[in-house]
This record gives sequence, C-alpha cells and structure tokens, in this order.
Amino acid sequence: MIDRDHSPATPAPRKSLSRWRRLGRFAGSLLDPRAWLHLLKIINYYNYTHVAPMRQIHLGAAPRISPDASFADAERIFIGDHVEIGSRCHLWAGATTGCIRMGNNVLLGPEVLITAATYNFRDGSPVARQAMREADVHIGNDVWLATRVIVLPGARIGDGAIVAAGSVVKGDIPAGAVVAGAPAKIVGARNPD
Repeated sequence: MIDRDHSPATPAPRKSLSRWRRLGRFAGSLLDPRAWLHLLKIINYYNYTHVAPMRQIHLGAAPRISPDASFADAERIFIGDHVEIGSRCHLWAGATTGCIRMGNNVLLGPEVLITAATYNFRDGSPVARQAMREADVHIGNDVWLATRVIVLPGARIGDGAIVAAGSVVKGDIPAGAVVAGAPAKIVGARNPD
C-alpha cells in the first residue's frame, strides 16, 4: 500500500562545480601519477594483444582488422584474403598446439570470440590449474559470424555459413547453413535451393 502523505525523499540536486573548480580538478588528474601508470599498463596490454601479434599472424591479402581486436598465440592463427575482423574480437589459438584457420571473405562482427583451447574442469583441482584441451578451429570461405558469437575448440564452420548474433558454435556447421542459439542449431539455409 502506498502512503500518499509521506512520499519518498528525493535526493537534492547536485550542485554544479564552478569553472575554476572543474579546471583545478582536470589539472589535478593530469598531475596524478596513478593515471600515467594506468596509461602505461593500457599501452603494454595493447602491445602484447594487438601490435606484436599482428607481426606473427599469417595474413592473406587486404585484411581489415579493428585496432581493438586482440590475438593470443598468433603464430598459429591463419587468416585468408579480404577478412574483416570487428571491434573487440578475441582470437586465441591456445597455449601449445591449437590453430585457428580462417578462409577468404570472412566477416566477424563485434565482440566475436574464437578459441582453440579450453580448461578441463573434472580433475579435482582448481580449474585454472588443470590441463587444457586444444583443438583446431576451421572457418570456411564467405562465412559471417555476427555480434558476440563464441566459437569453441574443434568447431568447423563450412563455406557460406552464417552464425546469428550471440550463438555458441561447437562441432560442425555445414556449408551454407544459417545457425542460431547456444549451442548453435540450423535454423535455415543461405541458399535454400
């Protein structure tokens, strides 16, 4: 029941800072060594997840790769011609043997994760200390992975397949299939004939 005589207290509006106080706060942030240390950490992260791996990836002709895409174990990532990799995508080939192989004309939407490795979880020790399982990931030609698709170790995606946003791919996806869901299931065909 609502008590109409006693309405909840509304917070007092915030007082806006004067121009000089805002300027002083800005100058203080520029002089704060913690901000500069954090900036160095960001630069270091960017270097080891994007800049250095870009020298190791096996790239085909005319790739378009977002500057905030990240790669791990890039020496085992093979990318075909005319591939587009969207913002905040992560490709991880695994720590030892896993590979990611991508054909030509592949399109990755934003925040796609492709991993060729995963942790075991039934060995009785903390997950992060358990051995990893690795399996190669194969993505065919003319494939579209929409926003936030997750591709798990061992997945094979056939030529011309489309994976709907938010789907989780494990196992085989046939050529020309349109798949959606977690795990991804066939919901249509790109070329119905």
